[in-house]
Amino acid sequence: MPRPAATALPTTTILAAILALTAGCAQQGDFGRPKPGAWNGLIETTGTLAARERGEPASAYPLTDDEGTLRDRAWRFLMPSGGREAFTDILANLTRSRVLPASWRPDAPEAYYAALMDGPFRSPVSRYHRLSEDIGADARLLPVFAATAARVIQADALRLRSLPFSKTLDDRDVRHAAMRVAENRCLVAWVRIETDLRLTRYRYALDHLLVAVPSPEAALVDRVLRALAERTPILASLVPLEAEGRCGFAAGEAMDAAGAIPARPIVAKN
Repeated sequence: MPRPAATALPTTTILAAILALTAGCAQQGDFGRPKPGAWNGLIETTGTLAARERGEPASAYPLTDDEGTLRDRAWRFLMPSGGREAFTDILANLTRSRVLPASWRPDAPEAYYAALMDGPFRSPVSRYHRLSEDIGADARLLPVFAATAARVIQADALRLRSLPFSKTLDDRDVRHAAMRVAENRCLVAWVRIETDLRLTRYRYALDHLLVAVPSPEAALVDRVLRALAERTPILASLVPLEAEGRCGFAAGEAMDAAGAIPARPIVAKN
């Protein structure tokens, strides 16, 4: 599968970027999903066209119910975990929807901490609470995404098994079936990478909070962070690790050899 190109942008990409900059930030709905509506629908359609122009798999087949849900659930993990910054949200949404290639996505670990500490707040403890809430939401929604992904992968296996037995399919049908399978697998691989990166960002934020504004609340955040790390392996069994390279993504670095966050000294409540 060709790697996404980050140099020459197709016309659809340029037009969508201009639209995004004039229309405002990404529209988020409930439960970490995009808000239904004409704007988000336009971005999704433009993203498919842009990905096709870059030579990435972009099937013309309609999405199944589970495939649509999978893309909705991926929103939580492909948008910035910090959020709240309009320009960053716009670029992230254009990348998530494939208008911009994945290589445009920044992955600086300090970005989340900068967003967390940006603006006034009444008490530093509120920053620990916000960090704990963001991590906890990821931990709750990750198994839901994984369950949907498992159903999609099972349906894709059925789709591929049926191809040799259908005598009415032409080359276009087979090509678009294969591209949809590739799209689904690459989406799961992308969420897996982004989840690993989130662990790194959250650990960076906790380490720096603990030095900047020490608080016993750090012990609670550490426990929630470990709970998220313990759930991330559920994505590893869904698609092979080499899928990340085939999809043109740079694989996220593991926290340690076992896929867990390394143990560190933490403030504990007496």
